[in-house]
Order: sequence, then structure tokens, then C-alpha cells
Amino acid sequence: MISRWSLILLGFCSVNKNNLQSLYAYTDLPDFYTWTRDSALTLKVLIDMLIAGDASLQSVVDEYISAQAILQAVASPSGDLTDGTGLGEPKFEVNFTAFTGPWGRPQRDGPALRATALITYSQWLLSKGGNDNNVTSTIWPIISNDLHYLGQYWNSTGFDLWEEVDGSSFFATAVQHRALVEGQTLAERIGETCTACESQAPQVLCFLSQGYWNGNDGFVVSNINAQTVRNGRDADSILGSIHTFDPATGCDDPTFQPCSPRALANHKAVVDSFRPLYGINANHAQGQAVAIGRYTEDVYMGGNPWYLTTLAAAEQLYDALYQIDRLGHLDITPTSLAFFQDLDPAAATGCYAKGSQAYNTTTQAVGTYADGFLDIVQQYTPADGSLTEQFSRDDGHPLSAVDLTWSYASFLTATNRRAAIVPTSWSSSSSSSPPKTCAATSAPGTYAAPPLTCSQNATQVTVTFDVRETTVYGESVYVNGSAARFGGGAGVELHAYRYTSADPLWSGTAPPFPAGERIEYKYYKMGTDGVSVIREGGDDRVLVVPEGCTRDIVVSDVWQE
Repeated sequence: MISRWSLILLGFCSVNKNNLQSLYAYTDLPDFYTWTRDSALTLKVLIDMLIAGDASLQSVVDEYISAQAILQAVASPSGDLTDGTGLGEPKFEVNFTAFTGPWGRPQRDGPALRATALITYSQWLLSKGGNDNNVTSTIWPIISNDLHYLGQYWNSTGFDLWEEVDGSSFFATAVQHRALVEGQTLAERIGETCTACESQAPQVLCFLSQGYWNGNDGFVVSNINAQTVRNGRDADSILGSIHTFDPATGCDDPTFQPCSPRALANHKAVVDSFRPLYGINANHAQGQAVAIGRYTEDVYMGGNPWYLTTLAAAEQLYDALYQIDRLGHLDITPTSLAFFQDLDPAAATGCYAKGSQAYNTTTQAVGTYADGFLDIVQQYTPADGSLTEQFSRDDGHPLSAVDLTWSYASFLTATNRRAAIVPTSWSSSSSSSPPKTCAATSAPGTYAAPPLTCSQNATQVTVTFDVRETTVYGESVYVNGSAARFGGGAGVELHAYRYTSADPLWSGTAPPFPAGERIEYKYYKMGTDGVSVIREGGDDRVLVVPEGCTRDIVVSDVWQE
């Protein structure tokens, strides 16, 4: 069985289909799905680690690519690949089928983040003399679908980072702009075209730089074009800044680079909004780090600080220090002055050369401030090092989803940035000047199912049997049939892990069948007395186990009366 920590590391994002039987042992965990956004964010971290020298991660990345080729073609409540709408689906079952329950959809940041992860990997493969054909034939079709989606739908509303507000999201717009810019760069390198990248990136940047900034109060309004009573100060904006961080560029306001005056002013506004909110922040003075949540009006689980948002507050400052050090000078502007004066009351506007007393004093203060956010995370992390989603606003004990992948990824990126370990540049400086006039444009996309790849054809195929049948408490459902893999006797017992009154799903995975085998099967129910049997009606069902790359399939049935 794969380890629990392997699941945490992979974020349920590149499940090896041979491991589905093991994965079902974890379906009692909450939110056990493969998430488009979280998977891409996690894989971007692993790809950066691969580029930094951890060669053991390459097989994980390749599995992720294979998984995304499948998932892009899965029809869902968001739509399908015909017009690209299915790419906005936020999550899927771990057996590569659609999640059909109610949810905040579509979410338009996932395709951008997936494109960024795969573009980063492709550029690394090409730079090290890798297989150009692998990039153009296997990876580019996935990236191309995502870029076309961004070009076509960037100007349409969708649900925000927290899956709650339907509108325009700062985070989504920021990562969409990044993906289009670096998508154009990759397309040119491999001889492909991305007309949507070229035509839409400038307008996305225009919207990003002009649409969200509240110049009067000095912060990013994270959600616009939405029906919401929030004040706009949201950790979404800090996350947007760190996920579009470019270590090779300057402190650019239009892209809200971490060291930019706007980003630093926004950092202060967001952090200050949480100072009076939580009991655990009570003894932290102005200019000292505090625990950070999502937004001040949050009521989910009582509205608590999150590990990933508190870590993001630290990470932005480490990113900013890296950029300032590389530039060789510190600029304090009227926009960023209040941020710096919180840390050093003597701070004044001006340009301070690296090595000067003002430069040294101020940057050291920023570093100490950043470390304070890590100290808070350390203080409220259990002794076993596990990171949940949230920690209590009153006493700091862990809360909500256990072993949240994004929490671990955020810890890795924050500590890496503190050590000046940074990702590769995405050429933000090539597209940092927005047009003077913004236009609500769109580029119609074309989409195609990516090719499925595998190193060798499967000889065994795992089959998951799903059947929908309303049952009463105490009844059990089984599948049995002609093949020896059913084990004789009672057959394979199905489970009601995901059973609801609206979706009475029973599901179970049989031991692998030989590829190409023809099997006959039917479902039956065991009564509450554990003896009586109710068999479904109709003829025997027939399944021919597929041959080729496929290593698992899901059979989706409805009980026959």
C-alpha cells in the first residue's frame, strides 16, 4: 500500500491507477478528491524541487501529466471539452470520474495553474536537451487546451479561490495573465502558435492592474463584479502575488510583484484586518506578525486563521527581499511608506542603495517581520508536524481538514524563499506594461482530447464497479459474475462511502482482471437480516476488459428492476 505521506505529498493529484485499491482505504478522509487547483499548485512545488535537483520526482510529474490527459476529457457538470467548459471543473473523483454533486463552479484559476506547472516542466526538459517530441506531442496538447480556455473565458465570471463568490477574482486574473505570457514563450520555442496568448495577455494585464486596485485606501479588492458584502481585503491577493512572483523582474506594480509598492501596501492592509479579529493575536503589536485567515467576514468553521495564508504572508516578504537584493536598492514610495513605517518608524520615502544604513536597517526589519509569521505557524503546529487546514482563533489548536496538501506545499515554498531558493523566471518583464485602455475581449478556443500515454500496455486492469440504488440502513450491495476475479462466494462487496439521498452510489473495486477478458456480472443486495438476497433484474451485464494503456476503468451502472 502507498503511504499516507505519499498521498499528502502528491495531493491526490497524480494517482497511479494501479493504486486505486489502496486509495479507497482513505475515502473516510474529508474532501477526498483530485482538485484541479490544489493538484497544480502542489505539482508546481514538486517541479521546482525537481529542477533544483531532486530527480526522484520526475516519475511523479509524468504520472501527473498522464492523469491530466485523462481528466481534461472527462465531462462534468461544468461542461465538456467540446467548447472547453469542462476545463473549469474544480474537482473529480480519484477514480478519474466526474464529481456530480453541487459545488461552486466553474473555477477559472485551475487551468492557468496547471498550464504554469506544465510549462515550467516543459521549459526545463527543453533546456536540458530533453525529448522535444515529449513536449510537443504529449505535454503541449494539455497546455494548449488550458491556454485556449483562458483566452476564451478569462473575461467571464467564476468562483473565487475559496469557492464561495461568483465574480471576478484577483487571484484568478493574476495567474491567468502569467499562464498566457509564459504560454506564448513556450509556443514560440517549440514552433507552435498561441494566438489567444498574444491577443489576450495584454487585456488580462490591463484588467489586473486597473480593475482590482483601491488607490484611495491602498489595497487590492479581491473580488469584483460579484454580489458580496465583504470589505475586499482578502488573503487571495497575497496568494496572487506570490504565485506570480518572478525572481528576475523588478518591483512592478501592474503585475503586483511581491516587492512592488502596491503589493506591500496591500500586505499591510490584509494583515492589519486580522489583528483585532482573533484572540491569539491579542498580544501582537503593530508591526509584529499575526495569524492570518482568509477574509475578516469568514464564518466557515467559525472563521479561523489558516496555515497556508499565514505562511503566504511570510512568503511574500521573503520574495520581496530577494527582489530588492537582486535589484541592489530599496525604493520606499508614498504607496508603500506606511508598510515600512510599521517596521521602522524612521522610514522615509526615497531610494536607498544596498549596503547603506537605511537599506540594512529596513531590510533586516522586513526579514524579522517575515520570520514572525513562521514563528506563529511553528507555535500552533502539533508535535508530529502535521498541518491541517486551519487553527483555532481562540487557542490555536488544529481544525478542519487533516493533512491539507496546500498547507504542506505552502510551508515548503515559504521556507525555500527564506533560504533564497526561488523558481525560474516566467518573463513577466516582457509583459508588464498594460494597454492604456482596457477592452472586454475574448478569443474563441479550439480543443482536443490529449493523447494518452504509457510506457507499456497493461496486462491487468483494475475495475471499479459503481451502481446507483436506493437502500435502507443495514442493507449491503455486492457484484458477482463469471470471472474468477470475483472470488466466488459472495463476490465483491461495494461500499457506501459517497452515498447520499440525492446520489445513492455504491462503489467497490475488484482485483485486477486480465486485459481483453470478457466477463458477465450482476448486482445483488443482502437484506438487513444478513441472509435474504435481492437480485437485480434484467439480463446479465457484459464487460470486455479493455486492452492498451488503460490500467483501470470505472463501470457506472444503475440498478435494473
